[in-house]
Amino acid sequence: MAKKDMTERIVEAMRDPARIRNIATSSHVHHGKTTLTDNLMAGAGMIAEEMSGKVMYTWFDPEERRRQLTVYGANVSMAHEFEGKDFLINLVDTPGHVDFGGDVTRAMRAVDGTIVLVDPVEGIMPQTETVFRQALRERVKPVLFINKSDRLIRELKMTPEQMIKRFEEVVRDVNFLIQKYAEEQYKEKWLVSVNDGTVAIGSAYRKWAISIPFMKRTGITFKDIIELTNSGQEDELARRAPMHQVVLDMIIKHLPSPMEAQKYRLEKVWKGDPNSEAAKDMIACNSDGRLAMIITKMVPDPHVGFVATGRLFSGRIFKGKDVHLIAQHQNQKIQQVGVYKGINRIPVEEVVAGNIAAIVGIQEAFSGETVCDVDKPIEPFEEIKHIFEPVVTKAIEPKNAMELPKLVDTLKKLGREDTTLQIKINQETGEYLVSGLGELHLEIKVEHKLRDLGIAVEMSKPIVVYRETIFENSPEIEGKSPNKHNKFEVIVKPLEQSVYQAMLDGELPSKQEVKGRNVELAKKFAEKGMDYDEAKSMILIHNKNVFMDQTKGVQYMNEVIELVKEAFIEMMEEGPLAKEPCTKLKIILTDAELHEDPVHRGPGQVIPAVRFAIREAMLHANASMLEPRQIIRIDLPSELVGNVIREVENRRGQILDMKEERGASIISAKLPVSDMFGFDATLKSATSGRGFYSLVETAFEKLPNDLRDGVITEIRKRKGLPEGIPKPET
Repeated sequence: MAKKDMTERIVEAMRDPARIRNIATSSHVHHGKTTLTDNLMAGAGMIAEEMSGKVMYTWFDPEERRRQLTVYGANVSMAHEFEGKDFLINLVDTPGHVDFGGDVTRAMRAVDGTIVLVDPVEGIMPQTETVFRQALRERVKPVLFINKSDRLIRELKMTPEQMIKRFEEVVRDVNFLIQKYAEEQYKEKWLVSVNDGTVAIGSAYRKWAISIPFMKRTGITFKDIIELTNSGQEDELARRAPMHQVVLDMIIKHLPSPMEAQKYRLEKVWKGDPNSEAAKDMIACNSDGRLAMIITKMVPDPHVGFVATGRLFSGRIFKGKDVHLIAQHQNQKIQQVGVYKGINRIPVEEVVAGNIAAIVGIQEAFSGETVCDVDKPIEPFEEIKHIFEPVVTKAIEPKNAMELPKLVDTLKKLGREDTTLQIKINQETGEYLVSGLGELHLEIKVEHKLRDLGIAVEMSKPIVVYRETIFENSPEIEGKSPNKHNKFEVIVKPLEQSVYQAMLDGELPSKQEVKGRNVELAKKFAEKGMDYDEAKSMILIHNKNVFMDQTKGVQYMNEVIELVKEAFIEMMEEGPLAKEPCTKLKIILTDAELHEDPVHRGPGQVIPAVRFAIREAMLHANASMLEPRQIIRIDLPSELVGNVIREVENRRGQILDMKEERGASIISAKLPVSDMFGFDATLKSATSGRGFYSLVETAFEKLPNDLRDGVITEIRKRKGLPEGIPKPET
């Protein structure tokens, strides 16, 4: 009987969720994810074996090839035979550079398992830790591949005993991260171990890999590996211990199918009623149930507009099916469905639950959108929230004013492609702001994209976006409507630090409309330190600010509450000091008086009154500015430590920790983002190109008092606002 081709094998396996593995690669930059992906595809017969590790098949953007790093997460699907059955591996090759971490976060929503790569010479690096946090926050189970192991033989000339010791160190460090970031029930269950086969060791570039079960089965030893490597017989080593065989077997054996994973992942990624029909369908991965799908990627295509990629938790999709986009409140018709074969889309009749699918036709979707049946709406999936916030902003304007509509349209599309890019268009001031995770993020995903589309633009130097907040309670402030017929009493308080931290960690929502008196949500907030009675009165959470309605018996309140919420959102977007976003606030509406005639309590009356009350309350509470700071790790030769410490201190930075490791120094430092521009070039200069830094954490901290007024004045001047620091009017 003729052997089935890859397309037939993929289509057959995708019909059985028990034979599907949805996984992502994840690691620090340059630890070998794309080379691994190449090798797995070659092993599956999808690219020529001699080209794997050289062709970098998933680098489809010219910038990726020019810079030799992954920028866009790429979907790759392949069939692999295991114990006599074909399994479908849907793999997402993710970026390792911190500026493109948003692609990693979105990929983690689509997958159930991840293969974490670690270079044993470099060990655990900051981005390795970040991807662990991202994966474990989404309940994505890890396995470990210790890549570039040939470096221990070639560069460090290690003996088998020394190599084993180094591998043990890596496994111990990885398990430390799992215990640090996993939820209680997975801290032990998901630990990796060389003995059970959840750890593989090898070299993706040299195409070999081993695991303890594989060594026991084949008799190959570390001594054999060292001898074959040193004698230049790596082709023989790859033949005896083929990497794709070892790694794909490990994925199938140790990472869960959608049937298993959705049982425990659902409550983490979807907060609807666990007893509803929709929940039961998703938990069972029921292809005959109601449709529940989350879009995790939008890719522009010159022929069909946007191609959406998403994970089906239940139901099925097919050409011609009408679906509902929950966030966009609209119905759209699917024009084509497909699955991936390598990085190419292959059209199929239908795609069923448990798969990662490509869809043409839902042009208005965005990354994070929930798709369901038109007549069976469901609760939307949880927002896909990246660990770091965008902290680098640039103002942008077209060189040719006639291209302004095209620029605005393109910026909106870029924001839908990559939700970690924040696009802010201020029609009043004519200011177009783009915020990203770093300078490289903006350069590649905005500047180069616009240039490729032929839109000539002027980009400003990087701008730092601050946050406005308070550190003390305000008095009760009254806001009157312009016609003096409506009054609103407001108090503003700082949000509890423990609640704010829980929002940062994704344990509490940082953006949500609270319907009715949500007792469950109130309990969660109370557990984190908020007063329970206050928590019960929450009606809206917006960008880590909480709005509470504590009014009692106010006539017509239900008729104006949406306008009150609108005013709250507007104020949280533009604070009183410099129109920067607000954070870490509790806005409490304590009382109100409303005119009986609806004509006298419209938007033009209610919104200004509430805005005024919040603004004045914040100013009375001595509104302050928070500046973004980055905690970074600097790796450098020990003899150059003095140069680097001086450079950090010259930029208002502070040294948090210093240690020696494997003949090099590692400095942990915290620097204000406003003083970090150009730091990479200066660091290279100070260390003759031998030092580099990695981002560990981003945080907002109080701007020093001696800088406060100068920063506010500078921002107001840039935005064309009246000069002078705002003071309370009442």
